[in-house]
Amino acid sequence: MACRFPGGVASLDDYWALMAEGRDGIREIPADRLDIDKFYDPRAEAPGKIFVRHGGFLDQPLDAFDAEYFGMSPREAAYLDPQQRLLMEVAFEAIEDAGIPAERLHGSNTGVFIGGFMVDGMLTQFSPLGRDAIGQHSAVSSTLTILSNRISYLLDLHGPSFTLDTACSSSLVAMHQGCQALRGGECDLVMVGGVNVIFRPETLIAMCKGGFLSRDGRSKSFDAVRKDIRPARPHHLWHDRNRRVDRHRAHRDAPRLRDGRTPRPTDRAARS
Repeated sequence: MACRFPGGVASLDDYWALMAEGRDGIREIPADRLDIDKFYDPRAEAPGKIFVRHGGFLDQPLDAFDAEYFGMSPREAAYLDPQQRLLMEVAFEAIEDAGIPAERLHGSNTGVFIGGFMVDGMLTQFSPLGRDAIGQHSAVSSTLTILSNRISYLLDLHGPSFTLDTACSSSLVAMHQGCQALRGGECDLVMVGGVNVIFRPETLIAMCKGGFLSRDGRSKSFDAVRKDIRPARPHHLWHDRNRRVDRHRAHRDAPRLRDGRTPRPTDRAARS
């Protein structure tokens, strides 16, 4: 497993500390993401404005990426959606955490199931204002389809590879599909994850107008206590939170809960 979360979480140990200390990672929208004073207005009906000042943001800069480590040229990396960058990083970390040498996966029947539904990267690259900057790497650096395919290509994985968009439940559905693939014998191993990066003001404006966000920046999903609007959905409220990329590995024929290579249990498909 591997992850990135708001609140300075860059590892599983960091995540455990966040929960143990009772922190939630919510803070005011940082200046390097959005000029909050320019876009904030407490009136929900104000055109082109947002009524939230807080959310979940990663400490890691969006453009922080070691392209050379992944065998990628600087030119291609410049086009890369931040969501793909994060997925590549945590995919390799998850493999290491699982105790599996990356070279052992080359050519294997390993599936990749990724949940994602934000397209800020594509909107930015395909904007009329940036039309002249569209290049040979634009198509494969910005679409949701490539979120999963990039990992499969990078590791030479020969199992199914697809991205699922079911909005807030995308990661959960990806996990379900991965488990089903194991149970059905389609894969010998699966990598499952979810990613969500929001960096365009238009996305937040649309969510505010749709009533998806809580004014205090915290999720109210399924909560009896509501503030002004309907409860926010976790994927939406944690603006970058679902840059969170949890990866769960599972062996279809594993006879034991623990695989002997990691200090944690290994997820596996339920068997009848």
